[in-house]
Amino acid sequence: MALIVQKYGGSSVADSESIKRVAKRVVETKKKGNKVAVVVSAMGDTTDDLIDQALSIDSNPPEREMDMLMTAGERISMSLLAMAIHAEGERAHSFTGQQAGFFTDARYGAAHIKAVKPDRVKNALSLGDVAIVAGFQGINAKGDATTLGRGGSDTSAVALAVALGADICEIYTDVDGVFTADPRIVPAARRIPVIGYEAILEMASCGSKVLALRCVEYAQRFNMPLHVRSSFSHRAGTLIVPDGVDPRTLPNLN
Repeated sequence: MALIVQKYGGSSVADSESIKRVAKRVVETKKKGNKVAVVVSAMGDTTDDLIDQALSIDSNPPEREMDMLMTAGERISMSLLAMAIHAEGERAHSFTGQQAGFFTDARYGAAHIKAVKPDRVKNALSLGDVAIVAGFQGINAKGDATTLGRGGSDTSAVALAVALGADICEIYTDVDGVFTADPRIVPAARRIPVIGYEAILEMASCGSKVLALRCVEYAQRFNMPLHVRSSFSHRAGTLIVPDGVDPRTLPNLN
């Protein structure tokens, strides 16, 4: 049995049908004998829509209130996914960033994670439930909601995986892994099956949008293996592994 953290981005949970497809994938992973925790982004363009609404009301909205608003998108995703998993016959429990124990510094809009204490997530997993966590968010020392900035849900997923002692963190997106170029622009781009942290960090720093820089830095610091793959297929993606780790020993690669 492996403990797997899966993260699904906005394109993977863009609408009800997409959420149902993700639920089937989560249940499939669990039925292989794994414990599964899931981190979700907001559905599709929800975050952009919320920003537009805020700016239509106040051209210079308070940072605290923006973060309160921005956390709403992920909460919608986590609740709907829990319902979809329930409809598939499995138990699931959703948690906000605060409920999942994500403690951050005081800055709004680009907070940094200071500690993750996922006691309630661990309890849900121990009961055999799927634990679903709202990405991109936490709570500061004042008790206010904070957001983590660009790529925040990826960082949430890696931080949760580290805190849980997971075997691997799977990052699901709309492409089949990391490529030599953007396959949506360059048809001849090749998928990279396995890559190290330093190489992916260099790609991220040069503008690659597959993974956020902070997410990879966090994974490297704690030697957390990552598997970047598509939520729209079951093809192998790209493994990002610490030096000396045999990729064949990692779980759930099919």
